[in-house]
Amino acid sequence: MNNLANWITALRIILALVCVGILIWDIPNKDLLAAIIFIIAGLTDGLDGYLARIRKEITAFGKSFDPFADKVLVILTLLVLANLNQVPWVAVWIIIGREVLITVLRYFAGKKGLSVAASPWGKLKTFFQIIAVALIMLDRFLPFPFGIWVLWFAVLLTVWSGIDYLWLWRTAFTQQANEKCAVK
Repeated sequence: MNNLANWITALRIILALVCVGILIWDIPNKDLLAAIIFIIAGLTDGLDGYLARIRKEITAFGKSFDPFADKVLVILTLLVLANLNQVPWVAVWIIIGREVLITVLRYFAGKKGLSVAASPWGKLKTFFQIIAVALIMLDRFLPFPFGIWVLWFAVLLTVWSGIDYLWLWRTAFTQQANEKCAVK
């Protein structure tokens, strides 16, 4: 963890913990304060990748922990919001289910020496999950609360990106299996 991008990734995890801590405490305007911290944490998602690329400091830590930090940020916050009855549990379980499935597939692909890069659908999914969670925390401050609608759109993207990853990995595992069969 010897570069700026990796420190920013680690900061996102810390900010996620601070955000959920604020949501749990009974303090005035906790939704607004948590939303501000969540938005800052969400902005670090693009910043760490950008810095790693322009500074040519892409690391194994960054490749592993960047998606992990995204999952911690979104899932922990959604779990707390569901516990506070601000989001439906079914949306949270769909998002968690997809993340667990893709993480397991990523693990097994890595064991086979395979790597499937983050797809545009996966990046779009993360973007809309972050927007949705921020809007849900800000809903009482907005003239028309629409965070839940954005969340359902994010859930749709979550399912679609999961299907996309399954399709990509199906090809990768099939290709690897075919190469092993051809060698033997």
